[in-house]
Amino acid sequence: MLRQSLSAIVLLAGLLIGSSAMAQWTLDNDQSKLSFVTIKADHVAEVHTFDRLAGSINASGEVSITIELASINSLIPIRDERMQAMLFETNLFPEAMVSGSVDIADLRAMEPGESRALTLDVSLDLRGDARDYPAEILVTRTQNGVVASTLKPILVTADNHTLAAGVEALREIAGLPSISRAVPVSFTVVFE
Repeated sequence: MLRQSLSAIVLLAGLLIGSSAMAQWTLDNDQSKLSFVTIKADHVAEVHTFDRLAGSINASGEVSITIELASINSLIPIRDERMQAMLFETNLFPEAMVSGSVDIADLRAMEPGESRALTLDVSLDLRGDARDYPAEILVTRTQNGVVASTLKPILVTADNHTLAAGVEALREIAGLPSISRAVPVSFTVVFE
């Protein structure tokens, strides 16, 4: 009898540990993309990306994504260097953090291939200034995790994150009449 009880406890513990591990998903950097659009000289739009992201969704549904700011990719190396030094000041602020919360039970209950539109509040901590932004996203369940993509870009403003002076410095060094302080941000992130 004791032996059967111990076997049942071990089996139950294994199931609990297994389901907890299944609830933890890690961001796949190679399959994920975070981009934003800048507008300079009133009508010239350019797309930029961050090439290094890391993150997870834990067993409680807490989402955490780290953006390595030095991985900015504008396709122009000197502009990347200037954005690192003058805008993001990556020597002082190497990372930005995005956080939020999802209903992990709902995500786990979805069938592979099933999608749902969600509205979430996400927090962006950039240069020590954390601000909340509403995000409309589409979540699709995969065999091993989830994919989340923006349905609408998230508008992030330089003034919310003490970036206005950096934008102005970039405008001056490039000799431009203007650079927009509001940028639409889009992403597709894969968690497995």
